[in-house]
Amino acid sequence: MVDISSKSMIFRMTEAEGTICLSSETMDALKKGMVKKGNVLATAEIAGILAAKKTHELLPLCHQIPITSVNLFFHLIDDGVKVRCIVNATYRTGVEMEALMGVSTALLTIWDMVKYIEKDGKGQYQNTRIEGIKIIKKVKRE
Repeated sequence: MVDISSKSMIFRMTEAEGTICLSSETMDALKKGMVKKGNVLATAEIAGILAAKKTHELLPLCHQIPITSVNLFFHLIDDGVKVRCIVNATYRTGVEMEALMGVSTALLTIWDMVKYIEKDGKGQYQNTRIEGIKIIKKVKRE
C-alpha cells in the first residue's frame, strides 16, 4: 500500500455516475412500485452507501478513508436509471474508488432486484446492461 503519511489532510469530493439500461416493462414496474423485491431505489441507495464505506475491504490496496458523507441520486430515464454517487472526506487521499464503488453497487442492486422481469424466455438478458460508469467531478481543496 502506498504511504500517504506525508500528505496533508484536505477536503476531497468525488462524483461518479453510471446507467443501467432496462426494458419498458421493468421501467413501468419500477415507476409503479410493483417490483416483487420491494423499493428498488431505496434499497439501491442503502447498498451504494454501504459499498462506498466498505471500499477498503474489497479493493486490496485502498486506504480506509474516514468518509464524511455519501449521497446517491437516481434519475429515471426512458430506458433505464442513471445513478450518481457523491462522496466527501477530509483526508490524505482521494475518494474516487469509494464513489465508483457506490455507483457500481447501486446499479448492481437495481439489476438484482429487477432481473426476474428483465430475463427473456431463455433466461438471458438480451438488452439489460450497465454502462458509462465514470468519474464526472473531483474536488481537492485545502
